[in-house]
Amino acid sequence: MSSEETINSNVEKPSLLSRVRKECLSCFVSVQEGLTHAKATLLGQAHKMTSKNEEEATQADLRTAKAQVEATDAAEDTKKRLQIS
Repeated sequence: MSSEETINSNVEKPSLLSRVRKECLSCFVSVQEGLTHAKATLLGQAHKMTSKNEEEATQADLRTAKAQVEATDAAEDTKKRLQIS
């Protein structure tokens, strides 16, 4: 048995249950990200409709975009942590 085979046999493979758990959590994170995007879009549209001038409408658009980017970043961070564990 070579040293490479010894190293590979000592590395534990994740169990089926562990892999399924990670995939389910990843799916949940993706759904949560989509819902957060939808919430940001709806709130942004509401703010835009109630804005009194063009500047407020532009600010509403920027807040919407920022909230969507933050949702995506949070989801990516969570998925990276799931991959590491």
